[in-house]
Amino acid sequence: MKVISLKMNQIKEFFSNLKENPSQIFQELREDVQSEITHYLNRLMEVEITLSLGRKPYERKADSKKEQGSRNYRNGKYERKFAIKGIGELTLNIPRDRNGEYQTSVLPRYKRHENEISQDVAMMYLGGLSTRSVSMISEKLLGCSVSSGSVSNINKELQGAIEQWRCRDLSDISVSYIYVDGVNFDMRVKNRVENSVEKVSVLVAIGMNESGHKMVLGFQSGDKESSTSWREFFRDLKKRGLRGNDVKLGIMDGLPGLEKVFEDEFPKADVQRCQVHIARNVLSKIPRAAQKYAADNLRDIFYASTKSKAMDYFEAFKKSWEICAPSAVRCLESSVEKALTYLNYDDSLWTSLRTTNPIERLNKEFKRRTKPMEIAGGEASLNNILGFISVKMEIGWKRK
Repeated sequence: MKVISLKMNQIKEFFSNLKENPSQIFQELREDVQSEITHYLNRLMEVEITLSLGRKPYERKADSKKEQGSRNYRNGKYERKFAIKGIGELTLNIPRDRNGEYQTSVLPRYKRHENEISQDVAMMYLGGLSTRSVSMISEKLLGCSVSSGSVSNINKELQGAIEQWRCRDLSDISVSYIYVDGVNFDMRVKNRVENSVEKVSVLVAIGMNESGHKMVLGFQSGDKESSTSWREFFRDLKKRGLRGNDVKLGIMDGLPGLEKVFEDEFPKADVQRCQVHIARNVLSKIPRAAQKYAADNLRDIFYASTKSKAMDYFEAFKKSWEICAPSAVRCLESSVEKALTYLNYDDSLWTSLRTTNPIERLNKEFKRRTKPMEIAGGEASLNNILGFISVKMEIGWKRK
């Protein structure tokens, strides 16, 4: 350990400078730490190559000329940059051997920073920052500059884990209620001629058990207006182990063909139409000045304590609006039965079952996170982000 001798005037000058620039001491500490760690790692690799070659520098021992000719020797050094979290970027001297056999195990191969930095970069990107933003702030937060291309490459490493989670086995999960919906994203799509930007739909399903615990069952690209896409999505869930006979209720909005496909794939389940979507459709057919009064009438129907009371309120709604807004009455009449299905189930779950709010909240998080991107880089990149958000939402549901 070094013992530094300082004179009193030097100590006074040091503390005087410290008052003017309080962060100076921390900067000097970082520089000292960087220097010491650089020296330590360089020394470690010197010892490593010595053990690998079986001789110290400049040592030339051999039992015969033949053995001497076959022996390997040091062949100088080359510089390599490597970043450590909280320390910064180090310039290291990597030893070389004449035969090219030595490969240091001190530093990971082909990497310019430790795994901790990769994890932090991935978390910042998945948490809401664009690749450009992560690149801009990486040097200040992590101690090294990470290019936007490197951010993309780091996140590619997550694809395997996200895909494994997205396609996980569902046979051990008890699901009684399913929320389904679709959400659109602008995605860059490659074709033979050029890259084009297209609006791509992602189909999403959330499951809930009898105790009210929710989990994201899956998501996959598909046309949310297409019955075929929904059918393939539901069949994929069942192939992964979802027990279709256990599903009691599907909660959804009025997407074309969705109800029919759901009833085909889950024949023992009922359908609950989202009351919020129905109310929007009905109110859009009523004069603006009267919409608040009509909304109160709809609330009486949707929040009735029994189905018979709800139907009484519906008959009153018909009498009130049949003359001035007949299209609104027809719209409600075609949906009112499916809007009240939840009344057949445990009243402790009514709040959760009457609307698609849980999946709307998830889709809102999807859109909020992808907004900085403007355009998704492709299906794999989008799945990475959606998978991360889904897991984060599940953690929040478990805490609640």
